[in-house]
Amino acid sequence: MNRRNYQKELEEIIADHQSRGEVPSLLLHSCCAPCSSYVLAYLSEYFRITVLYYNPNIYPPEEYRHRAREQQRFLQEFPMRYKAAFIEGPYDTGRFYEMAKGMENLPEGGPRCSACYELRLREAAGCAKRARTDYFTTTLSISPLKDVQKLNEIGARLAKEYGVAYLYSDFKKKNGYLRSTQIAKEYGMYRQDYCGCIFSLQERKKKLNPIE
Repeated sequence: MNRRNYQKELEEIIADHQSRGEVPSLLLHSCCAPCSSYVLAYLSEYFRITVLYYNPNIYPPEEYRHRAREQQRFLQEFPMRYKAAFIEGPYDTGRFYEMAKGMENLPEGGPRCSACYELRLREAAGCAKRARTDYFTTTLSISPLKDVQKLNEIGARLAKEYGVAYLYSDFKKKNGYLRSTQIAKEYGMYRQDYCGCIFSLQERKKKLNPIE
């Protein structure tokens, strides 16, 4: 079965709006400042963006606060054609742990991660509906470690549920991931070495110290 070319679909949506002289609004869920860097550089040329920083999965709290501050700093310093607004969602960690119940010992990249995608995308869809933006999407597809097909499937399903169009993406295409690392370096960004949750942190530690 042929995989969908989400980057091509995104380019077609942009071209359609450009042909009509439109600048649509977008609610962009961001997982962290480094991942948002290229995405904002790219999409801010064509959309009026509101960045939603909603990541109740991040552990510990000081890590969450560090990443949230980096996101805000980047938005203030990075030049954009259409300056992005910022919303920080609730740090409702209980919601994340309730979601993860029974999946604590599953490896990274499996059902727990898919459920986490949906948790954050659902918040983004609800926020987009309240803000009446034309689209919502997430920076998560820029990571080579994330399941881009699953992300877009969840986004499409939530779009129907909430009545807000989902902007399909595969931001790592066209050297997107490489460019995000370059921008992060240019802006002296803090780059974490684990996805964010306590389970990913534990898995990271096991890989670094396999004997323990």
